[in-house]
Amino acid sequence: MYTLIFPASKTPKLLKLQQLRFLDAVVRNNLNVSAAATELYTSQPGISHQIKLLEDELDIQIFERSGKKLTAISPAGHAILEHVADLLNSAKNIKQSARDFSKSNRGSLTIATTHTQAQFILPPILQQFSRKYPHIELRVHQGNPKSMCKLAANNQVDFVIASEVIDERDELVTIPAYRWNRFIVVPPNHELTLINSITLHDLARFPILTYMLGLTGRSQLDKTFQRAKLQPRVAFTATDSDVIKTYVRLGMGAGIVAEMACRDENSDLVYIDASHLFPDSVIKIGFRHSRHISAYQFEFLHMVAPYLEMETIRQIAGSRTLQDREKLLEQAEIPSFRDMRNALSELKVVG
Repeated sequence: MYTLIFPASKTPKLLKLQQLRFLDAVVRNNLNVSAAATELYTSQPGISHQIKLLEDELDIQIFERSGKKLTAISPAGHAILEHVADLLNSAKNIKQSARDFSKSNRGSLTIATTHTQAQFILPPILQQFSRKYPHIELRVHQGNPKSMCKLAANNQVDFVIASEVIDERDELVTIPAYRWNRFIVVPPNHELTLINSITLHDLARFPILTYMLGLTGRSQLDKTFQRAKLQPRVAFTATDSDVIKTYVRLGMGAGIVAEMACRDENSDLVYIDASHLFPDSVIKIGFRHSRHISAYQFEFLHMVAPYLEMETIRQIAGSRTLQDREKLLEQAEIPSFRDMRNALSELKVVG
């Protein structure tokens, strides 16, 4: 008689989403485990332990180490990281889909945007949204456009609203919201107020006060001067339109600000339309590809881009390529900021 003895098989363990979240956070924080722990409100040893368990389960080394410090992502780590973001995104979509059925009138809406959009554009839109969905928690993150777009690309926020740099992110689906241009801001009796039709040459004679690089259409402004072979002296830059105006009042130069920031009815400054000098910029709203969008989130998209039919917005959200989206938008006329402001005024959302 023969007795067959089989070695005990190792019972496979299921991967935990929490481990993948820890892994994703460590990578996004440039392998800084402490920063990842702060972001996720957990402990550094806890993250290190779970990542080690994940490596043991997968039987690979995700990170290269020097002692306890993570120094690089291994080739095997790069291979699995290609799938981690998709898995986390799918898990988030599953939760959102379930929430749509269980609590359709509750949830949250998280938006990343710049100071200009948060101060001058979002208030009437969010006021309108809040009246329709009073139980939806609203969250607004403010920062520079590149950082805000990164949040959306990493699926950390629902939507990002920004100009120009939003198109640099292939992970994002974008929908144009409105066109805008710039105003020159100067004190009364400034020399520029005496010129009927200001040229770029006229403007370049004075120190320029405007936005920092990467903010509120600054690159378009620079390119316009370059095409005219002019090199104006940018004497002061800031992130906030109101700060720029403060230094204009001090006589430090001519300000160039977004038209959205020019609604001072009783201002001590003079605003001169500069749309004949600079090309329009376009504000867009973006969100990550394949992201689940709930009914109230589609409603928000429609409030930001009311010139589009809701069905068109749904088709754009479900599109696979940039060419598909461009085809859907080819017959649409993107409204100007003034058109959008007037539309909101007619709804009596703003005074």
